[in-house]
Amino acid sequence: MDQLNENRILIIDDDQELCALLSDWLDTEGFSLSCANDGTSGLEQAINGSFKVIILDVMLPGMNGLDVLRKLRQQCNTPLLMLSARGEPVDRILGLELGADDYLAKPCDPRELVARLRALLRRSQAAVTDSVVQVGDIRIDTESLMAWRAEEPLALTQSEAMILRALLERPGQLVDRQSLSRQALGKNLGPYDRSMDMHLSNLRRKLGPHEDGRPRIQVLRGRGYLYSN
Repeated sequence: MDQLNENRILIIDDDQELCALLSDWLDTEGFSLSCANDGTSGLEQAINGSFKVIILDVMLPGMNGLDVLRKLRQQCNTPLLMLSARGEPVDRILGLELGADDYLAKPCDPRELVARLRALLRRSQAAVTDSVVQVGDIRIDTESLMAWRAEEPLALTQSEAMILRALLERPGQLVDRQSLSRQALGKNLGPYDRSMDMHLSNLRRKLGPHEDGRPRIQVLRGRGYLYSN
């Protein structure tokens, strides 16, 4: 498979001029870009196509970006980066809660967009040596990033699965916030970046507590996180 096929990107944005500009820019960076200009057709392409990353605008005609994300996450966990011209914190937080892996405000520097896309691709293509990590009744396939509680599949986003994998590989050990972000999200967290908090909140909800009621992921304020075994 050639690099362009490996780096197929879908952008769902009603700004056709922006789509054309990004298509030209990403083409020079080794990406192959497909575009959809409304939420309904974008959702259909995202579900039926074979894309490595999806770029999704919040403001779309018809079905808005958050509704697209909500429906998309019911069927697939393709890495997804959200764009918003408003850049409001509530949009960013809601997008992350619904399963977005990253977020950029518009207008954005194309170089930063490329860097974010490459980080998402690295995370999805990360090489691992052991195929399964299991702690108690939770296990994760470190290649496919599929996870289970007992025999029940867990519907995790890529970011949630990468965080879970990082914590399961060091059960009972404290992992500081920046180290976990670099390993699982491929980035350093800024002082106002709440993406790690939102991903962890979603992950803890999906995992549920241990049978004795203890939280599986403990948050040590100001220090980091650990998976309790």
